[in-house]
Amino acid sequence: MPRSPTTTDAFNAIAEERRREIIHHLAGQERSVNDLVDSMGVAQPQVSKHLRVLREVGLVNVRQDGKHRWYSLNAKQLKPVFDWVQTFEQFWDHQLAGVKALAEAKAKAAKQEKS
Repeated sequence: MPRSPTTTDAFNAIAEERRREIIHHLAGQERSVNDLVDSMGVAQPQVSKHLRVLREVGLVNVRQDGKHRWYSLNAKQLKPVFDWVQTFEQFWDHQLAGVKALAEAKAKAAKQEKS
């Protein structure tokens, strides 16, 4: 079965590592393509291609200011991803509790060995 186009939804769009990196860079502030190129060390055509995909699914907004385009994150569009991932939080909490208990047991055993 052919793969869905990356422009259908946020899940497909963020499946690509570079697009997730762009989202990370846009999370803190609005940036131009050149800002992203400089901070990511990726060629401008590649950054522009990924920005186009992110715009098409609504994850990124663009505003024109003279000759420059400024890109910003539309975090509301990530909500379906957050909601889906959140269903697995119970597994992480359980695993973290186990890691914590193991670390505490090892620390207690090491303390008893020193005594």
